[in-house]
Amino acid sequence: MSDDAATEALLACCSSPEWARALVARRPYPSVEALLDAADAALAELPEAEIDRALAGHPRIGERAGTPASAREQAGVAAAGEAVRSALADGNRAYEARFGHIYLVCASGRSGEELLAILEQRLGNDYYTERRVMREELAKINRIRLRALLAGAR
Repeated sequence: MSDDAATEALLACCSSPEWARALVARRPYPSVEALLDAADAALAELPEAEIDRALAGHPRIGERAGTPASAREQAGVAAAGEAVRSALADGNRAYEARFGHIYLVCASGRSGEELLAILEQRLGNDYYTERRVMREELAKINRIRLRALLAGAR
């Protein structure tokens, strides 16, 4: 795969150009685990402004997913009742007002109720704790998407 094609594929996993470029520059990887470890390392090195670019590629929890990956990851919200979806929308607004960015959580395999409970708990975090937690969640999502990319799913 060319560098340009690899970068484009990686941007479908995480919308940070700096992250994608770092992973392309470190190729080839001897194993999937080596790629995942490099992805984590590249993410850890990103400045906050670039993390914000990565967040811009994610829809709000409970909103219509923009990509097939987001739709798969948020499938548990689709089964939630109107009260949970409404509470998620309210919680998203409160979270964004408090922290200045979207509520990012690894939603794969979680119900709407679980995601709402996590959101409510995380609203109690201070800014710096929440940025750390959000980066951890972003790393989990990146790993899931990278595995899917390698398996041929997008």
